[in-house]
Amino acid sequence: MTIVGLQFDIAWENKPANFSTVRRLLTQAAPQKDSLVVLPEMFATGFSMNVGLVAEAYGGETEQFLAATATEFGTYLVAGASMRGRDGRARNKALVFSPTGELMAFYAKMRPFTPGGEREHYVAGDHSVTFQWNEATVAPFVCYDLRFPELFREAAAAHRPELFVVIASWPDKRIHHWVALLQARAIENQAYVIGANRIGTDPYYTYCGRSLIVDPQGTILADAGAAEGVIFAQLDLANLRKYREGLPFLADMKR
Repeated sequence: MTIVGLQFDIAWENKPANFSTVRRLLTQAAPQKDSLVVLPEMFATGFSMNVGLVAEAYGGETEQFLAATATEFGTYLVAGASMRGRDGRARNKALVFSPTGELMAFYAKMRPFTPGGEREHYVAGDHSVTFQWNEATVAPFVCYDLRFPELFREAAAAHRPELFVVIASWPDKRIHHWVALLQARAIENQAYVIGANRIGTDPYYTYCGRSLIVDPQGTILADAGAAEGVIFAQLDLANLRKYREGLPFLADMKR
């Protein structure tokens, strides 16, 4: 089971340019069929508060692109987008597509980034979500969620995910927090973690990437550094389950 993370400079509020970049990187990477491919938070627009421009209804152009891309490359695909719900309000979401282009699951960011004004423009989600990727249970989260371990613990207690996905636009001035927190979430939940971040700049922040794949012991398996690129790693579910059986930390959580 292969995990793939894409890291690139998101063109500000320019969906066609970002769609083109994703297709180029995936074509170059040629991921194995049924791999899980992860794109950053709001990959099509950047971390924009201009919801009147960037937020889409379901079935819009970003969803159509993701469905077509998952089908074309035969992969599962997790990506961030600004989405409008049936109530007309915008949410910062992680969307999950199957290799047949089906929207399998979606998760709304539960902790909008208050210092960046996100809470003024996006409605917070109220529950975690999991989906099945082959034999693995996966829980997606979005950027600032990473600072709140209780969100991950709640998902671990309820569903025992083998993999946590964190899509992000995490600024470079706090990148050492990003690395440490991804490792902490992996260690405390006895799970693999992939963090897909962006590089480049937007009107507000500078980003230096460091997209990572971390194993359940906190060891970094892949690090994208500060350049555009693609990271890969293999999940060893048999070894993970043996580790959990030998050290049943999750079973000892109070529920």
